[in-house]
Amino acid sequence: MTQEQWDSVDDYFTALLTPADATLTAALRDSETAGLPPIAVAPNQGKLLHLLAQIQGARRILEIGTLGGYSTIWLARALPADGRLVTLEYNPEHADVARGNLARAGLDKIVDVRVGPALDSLTVLGAEHAAHPEPFDLVFIDADKANNAHYLRWALELTRPGSLIILDNVVRGGAVTDAASTDPAILGTRSALELIAEHPKLTGTAVQTVGSKGYDGFALARVLA
Repeated sequence: MTQEQWDSVDDYFTALLTPADATLTAALRDSETAGLPPIAVAPNQGKLLHLLAQIQGARRILEIGTLGGYSTIWLARALPADGRLVTLEYNPEHADVARGNLARAGLDKIVDVRVGPALDSLTVLGAEHAAHPEPFDLVFIDADKANNAHYLRWALELTRPGSLIILDNVVRGGAVTDAASTDPAILGTRSALELIAEHPKLTGTAVQTVGSKGYDGFALARVLA
């Protein structure tokens, strides 16, 4: 299949199974207007996150990498009324855009946007978790790829047996197979995948996808007892 055919299939799936949503469309529009990079998940990928959170029965979700809040909205909409989502964003301007998008979606009361380097925010979350253990049922990792393995280790600390961890953008345009790469994003992604393969408390897999954003993919890991 050509890229044009892949795009056509992606567009067909999206139009049929992910109908237009004014709130989500506005979130993308405001993100673009604010100059955020166009790297949000695709609509059909957002719907997949939503379904995974529902299937998981998630009541508490951690997202590492907020951007404009597009994926945050998809995930938060899967939560029950008393659910909670914590999302970590490095860039204060991006966080402001996300807060606006979440408020318009009516989700600002259940979503906590925390600003700063994610590893710093995770250290704070770790201290909070030690004092008042409230594990996350689902963790979505979609931030700087160099720190993927660090994020995955923190996800293990902050979850429970049965929790689901999702790691986005693992294909890296096919470069993930390059064992000699010195690219920090490739090194971080490979380290995270190796951790999933080797850690006794994790079982998982990874899949590659092709669509309107080219070759991509994600890894899924479940926390074992």
